[in-house]
Amino acid sequence: MPTSSPMPAEPPTPVGWANRLGLGLMSLLAHLPLPWIRALGWLGGRVLHGVAGRRRRIARTNWALCFPQDSEAQRNRAVRQHFVFFVQAWLDRSWLWGADEATVRSRLRLVGATDELQGTAPTVVFAPHFVGLDAGGTALALFVPRAFISVYAEQANEAVDGWIRAGRLLYGAVKLVSKHQGLRTVVQAVRASEVLYLLPDMDMGPAESVFVPFFGVPTATVPTLPRLARLGQAKVVPVISRITPQGYDVEVLPAWPDYPGPDAQADTALMNQRLEAMILTMPEQYYWVHKRFKTRPPGTPSVYDRE
Repeated sequence: MPTSSPMPAEPPTPVGWANRLGLGLMSLLAHLPLPWIRALGWLGGRVLHGVAGRRRRIARTNWALCFPQDSEAQRNRAVRQHFVFFVQAWLDRSWLWGADEATVRSRLRLVGATDELQGTAPTVVFAPHFVGLDAGGTALALFVPRAFISVYAEQANEAVDGWIRAGRLLYGAVKLVSKHQGLRTVVQAVRASEVLYLLPDMDMGPAESVFVPFFGVPTATVPTLPRLARLGQAKVVPVISRITPQGYDVEVLPAWPDYPGPDAQADTALMNQRLEAMILTMPEQYYWVHKRFKTRPPGTPSVYDRE
């Protein structure tokens, strides 16, 4: 049920027949024991780290900007582990969307301040781009008896797009709206007590973005979270999806008090500040292969010159 930004839905692989072959493989993986799938993910992550030079350099650049105190060896080790988590989460979509419901339920735990999602209060879920975000969406749809809405970014490959769309609609009452439909549909749904699952923490380009700190770096960030919360008269509830050996812990955090405030830019800066604290709980599981710092303040050179 992930939403609202260009999704990390596909790892960098060839298109066409390779995608169809990959979807066939995912159907087979759905019925394997989880340790086997995770072992394949570990192997695939190490291989991908070795061959995906461009994405590896992006991740290393991002890590160096956010954790400048780390040595090169620490940075390289963290990025290797990130690739492992990335591929493990990708392969986990096989059973999330292809195993029987009992198996899926047994591998997902919804923990934390789950009462925040009960009732009918207008709610926006702030779901940052951790690699397990699809597990988070599935867990909410399975365990929370409410309607959900999610902004869907279409995938370039038709077969992959159909698979992802079907997976995100598999459980519960979930509605996907195109990111091109505008905000009115989303705001109306939130006011009608549908829970919005929102991922506003990627670089969406200069339009609509404001520059606010992210790990001390001026970062183009869309103020979508405070704006939608204000328009929908909704509380903001953060949710973190964490890979565990048993599956995933999907942790609901308490709603942010007095949020949003009167200043959308200040609210967006506060979102990034709180996101940093979430990332520090499991930094290797955040989505580092995205060019988070692609959009730069005027007159500032690119940090991805080699890309």
